[in-house]
Amino acid sequence: MTEGGKTARADLWGGAAWAGFGLLIVGESLRMDRYESMGAVLYTMPGFVPGALGSVVMLLGIVLMLRGWRRKLRAAAAGEVGERLFNPRIVITMVLSLLYAGLLVGRAPFWLVTALFVTAFVASFAPEQQSWRRRITVSLIAGLLTSAVVTLVFQHVFLVRLP
Repeated sequence: MTEGGKTARADLWGGAAWAGFGLLIVGESLRMDRYESMGAVLYTMPGFVPGALGSVVMLLGIVLMLRGWRRKLRAAAAGEVGERLFNPRIVITMVLSLLYAGLLVGRAPFWLVTALFVTAFVASFAPEQQSWRRRITVSLIAGLLTSAVVTLVFQHVFLVRLP
């Protein structure tokens, strides 16, 4: 790959996507209950850790975007022509993640939404040489088991009430 070809464009667009995703996380963490009436302080509020992680994701996305922009400018100055970037795996990952976190969680039972997300994700990235029946079976098993384990661990071990 050339210095300013696919890699620079991937960094530019990937960084923008990660920065946007981090911003979404920060925005949603600010909307979480703060439990101030119960004496919660900044570091014990439920949205603190997601907000901090979202900030880091957003910052690293911006750094990646700037890196891609710089490489793109260098390539343009050298007269290189970049190739078109379309990576369906990244698009599928972003769409499924945004659907899960942005639209479905909180609007349907957590266990159901998580099972659907994991099933769709595993089915999307299963090896193409697998038969359709095997792909769906493995995806459903992975989705249901993951959903059950995550729900049980969070509700009964961490005592977190899930949406």
